[in-house]
Amino acid sequence: MKPIQKILIANRGEIAVRVIRTAKKMGIKTVAVFSDPDAQSLFVQSADEAFSLGGTDARSSYLDVEKVVKACLTTGADAVHPGYGFLSENTDFASQLEKHGIRFIGPKPHSIEAMGDKIGSRLLVAKSGVPVVPGYEGASQEISVFKKEAEKIGYPIMAKASAGGGGKGMRRINSPEELEAGILSAKREALSAFGDDRILLEKYITNPRHVEFQIFGDTKGNIIHLHERDCSLQRRHQKVVEETPAPRYPSDLKTKMSEAAVMAAKSVQYEGAGTVEFILGESGEFYFLEMNTRLQVEHPVTEMTTGLDLVEWQIRVCQGEALPQLQTPSQKGHAMEVRIYAEDPKEGFLPSIGRIHHLSFPTRDYLRIDSGVVSGSEITMFYDPMIAKMIVWGEDRITAIRRLVECLSETIVFGPKTNLQFLQKLVSAKEFAEGKVSTHFIADNEVELLSDNTKEELKLALSGTFFTSKELTSPWSKETT
Repeated sequence: MKPIQKILIANRGEIAVRVIRTAKKMGIKTVAVFSDPDAQSLFVQSADEAFSLGGTDARSSYLDVEKVVKACLTTGADAVHPGYGFLSENTDFASQLEKHGIRFIGPKPHSIEAMGDKIGSRLLVAKSGVPVVPGYEGASQEISVFKKEAEKIGYPIMAKASAGGGGKGMRRINSPEELEAGILSAKREALSAFGDDRILLEKYITNPRHVEFQIFGDTKGNIIHLHERDCSLQRRHQKVVEETPAPRYPSDLKTKMSEAAVMAAKSVQYEGAGTVEFILGESGEFYFLEMNTRLQVEHPVTEMTTGLDLVEWQIRVCQGEALPQLQTPSQKGHAMEVRIYAEDPKEGFLPSIGRIHHLSFPTRDYLRIDSGVVSGSEITMFYDPMIAKMIVWGEDRITAIRRLVECLSETIVFGPKTNLQFLQKLVSAKEFAEGKVSTHFIADNEVELLSDNTKEELKLALSGTFFTSKELTSPWSKETT
């Protein structure tokens, strides 16, 4: 296959900067597309060329398939990297590019479509022997049918958008009395977010961990995994801290889950980078959650522990090259990532809009910062208010945590409010240091986590003596897998 000459990045912010960096390393020209509020952004300045999509919000710019395809044809881009979010899992977009002979740096449209439908993907992977959460994914969407199926599954249950992801269109339903309101609420949100109000039901797994596997496939039929990531620290189904290797994770369990992840990818003849996500129960039982057919926000922790450039792998696979290696690479050390946001944790984590007057990060050989903003950048109301992803590496997990606390404490942001103190408090918790948290840990301990850090607490964390309080609770504190 002919080498790629010019990549258009159909995205913005830190992931656009990230893709541009690798493309330049490979000698490939880049094109940035941008909306009106992003005209002066770092990613626009970093690319070799820039093309205005116009518009202010995502729907009138980055989500407009016709505009993005036109940008490709106008600039002569022969490939598109979609990043994550926006059009990265849009089957129509990938198909449109294919019709114009423009390569999509990602899986084939049929794989995106198969895994994008939560009902269809559950049925598909189950046929391949991958365990799925007990639930209902039938065609009928009648409330009376949902009631009968919920009784069979047993409460509590989770109503989930079939076409969804990112925590949208999800509702926990604890009893029959809550079912109708919960279903209708999930449907409304699903329709608004995805244009599809179909809902499936799943058994709600109490106190779960969230463990995912990075997988990679090529055009030759080879599929391997690049180890797991633990993303259990979440807030409203949004990941807050990601790490690899997963703590308190027996090797035999990892073997079973990695085999299931590869089976799920093989069920759709997967090509490129993808992530298979699982729910892990307290007794070691695990179930398929979903497959994201794109690069993940948290991919840097995999890169930090394997020494690989996953974007380069994506580009090479898209060019028809075989995977650089057909065995899972070894891991070295431990890596963690947190997302620094312009938001006010004490006001319900509302976005904090405005100019960043000053932004600085510490400099360490074990620290990586992925950011799309600099001093002087504007955080607008139109897009995700992420300031940066902070990724640290350590020889072991405790060293990585100490380094993360240290780097967070030395980060300076003048202008909008941020979640920096919240992150410091979170990763300094004794329960986190011991790997004894579930996806509910933040919600269960929000009052304590949102309280102000004391100088003594920060001093203890930096010294490696992690602090906690009697208010911090976690069911994973007992001895389990």
